[in-house]
Amino acid sequence: MTATTETTAETMSRSVEFVSPMPGLAPYTAFTIEQLEGAAGLFALRAVDAEVRLFLWDPVSGDYPYSPEIPGDVLADIGAPDQGAAGLYVVANPSAEGVHINLRAPIVIHRESGRAVQVILDDQTQPIRALLGS
Repeated sequence: MTATTETTAETMSRSVEFVSPMPGLAPYTAFTIEQLEGAAGLFALRAVDAEVRLFLWDPVSGDYPYSPEIPGDVLADIGAPDQGAAGLYVVANPSAEGVHINLRAPIVIHRESGRAVQVILDDQTQPIRALLGS
């Protein structure tokens, strides 16, 4: 699937196609991603065929010290020649305590094609639920 981009003054939306459904979100693989206005680095990932939405955060945007090594086979699955060709996002869950992020299962999106995968890292030191800003 080729990624498409629609640009308006307020939003930028892009097609994302997962190579396989994310855990807990089967059968959905077709999504759009758009940056949320007024929230640097925060994105909404929405299923094309359902009322399914996740919030994603780009750790680079917040200068967050997170740069896991993405396995070569994962990059090959999305057609990325190297890690530089892929964007790295983490699922963000707002709560009363703040925003929790999942650092163990990042979402990797090929910047050009929009092909994506959620990878579960072997690195057990990466928390599944980390409070952003702590």
